[in-house]
This record gives sequence, C-alpha cells and structure tokens, in this order.
Amino acid sequence: AVVSTQSGHYGRGKSPQHSPAPGVPSSSKGSKLPPVDGKSQQTEEILNAILPPREWTEGGHLWVQQVSSTPATRLDVINLQEQLDMRLQQRQARETGICPVRRELYSQCFDELIRQVTINCAERGLLLLKVRDEIRMTIAAYQTLYESSVAFGMRKALQAEQGKTDMQKKIEELEEDKMDLERQVNELKAKCDAIEKREAERRVVEEKKHAEEIQFLKRTNQQLKTQLEGIIAPSKK
Repeated sequence: AVVSTQSGHYGRGKSPQHSPAPGVPSSSKGSKLPPVDGKSQQTEEILNAILPPREWTEGGHLWVQQVSSTPATRLDVINLQEQLDMRLQQRQARETGICPVRRELYSQCFDELIRQVTINCAERGLLLLKVRDEIRMTIAAYQTLYESSVAFGMRKALQAEQGKTDMQKKIEELEEDKMDLERQVNELKAKCDAIEKREAERRVVEEKKHAEEIQFLKRTNQQLKTQLEGIIAPSKK
C-alpha cells in the first residue's frame, strides 16, 4: 500500500518527525523542470522537481512524503526563524568560521524559503533554485580547493620534515668529520712540537760540541805556537 503525506516543508503524519527545515537532497542543475504554465498542479510539479518526494517503508506500507504546496503565512516565517535559532543552539553550531552543522541548517532553511517563494511565484522560485545550485557549486569548488591545499601543505610538511632529518644527519656527519680533522690537527701539532724540541736539543748539543772543538783547536794551536817559539828561540842564540 502507498500512503501519501503532505505538510510543511515535507509532510508529517506517521512519518518520522522533521523540523520545519530538515535536510533536503539538492536538485541537479541539469534536471529537467516542467514548464511554468498553469497554477496549482504546475506549482506542485515544480515543487516536486525542486524538492523530490521522500519514500520509505514502515509497517508494511510504502510512505511517500511530498512537499506541501500550502502558502506560508507570516507566522510560518517567524516559526521558521525560531526553529532555525533553536536548532543552531541544540546542535551547537559555531557562529563564525567553517561549520558543517550551520551550513546544513541554513541550507535547509533556504530550501524552505524556496518552497514558500515558489508557491507564490514559480519563476522566482526557479531563479532562487539556480542561485542555490550556483552557491552549492561554488562552495563545493572552494571545498575541493581547500582539501587540495591541505593535502599540498601536508606533503610539503612531510617533505620538509624528511629534508630536516636528512640535513640533521648530514650535520652530524660533518660534525664527526670536523672532530676527526681536529684530532688530526692536534696530532700533527704534537708531532711538530716534538720535532722542534728534538731539533732544538740536537742544535744545543751540536753547538756545545762545536764550541768544545773550537776550544780544543785553540789550545792545540796555542801549544803548537809555544813549542814552535821554544824551538826557534835557542837557534837564534
């Protein structure tokens, strides 16, 4: 059996309870809408094209929930505003920044406004539908761009982290090379100091030995001179 309900944004009755502005599947921009001529029947067809009927099974019956074509009063608009504010508080939607909950609720509210406007003027409702679809397309494009930017940022962050790790490893290797070179420099300095010390000691020994040889040669020369004079002196007498 097929049971049809109809009231408010979507019908109530035995169907699960819905707010005056529940979630609504978005209609495709390429969906074919019936031409606008006639009044009541044509308006219902346009409403069903904009906000397709819901179907579900309950208690062995197939329930169909259609958008109400009853014109909204000023009180309905006030109640819609109150329901929107209440749902925003109940679901703790953020007042600023990106908030999926706030976006969903305002989207539902906008669908209800489209329904109300379409009942009074189908052309205006279709124009609002185009505006809604354009806004959704733009938001989807920005969302895709945002996700791509986040993915790009994550890749760059990972690359930077990997580059940081590689650079840290290279720094450690250079530090080890530096320490090894400093050790070699210290060893060479120690060898150089030892060679200079050894050469200085050898030079002192050589100078001392050379001085002793000079003194020995001077004494020998003096002795030979004295002997020579001693030999020459008697022969002159």
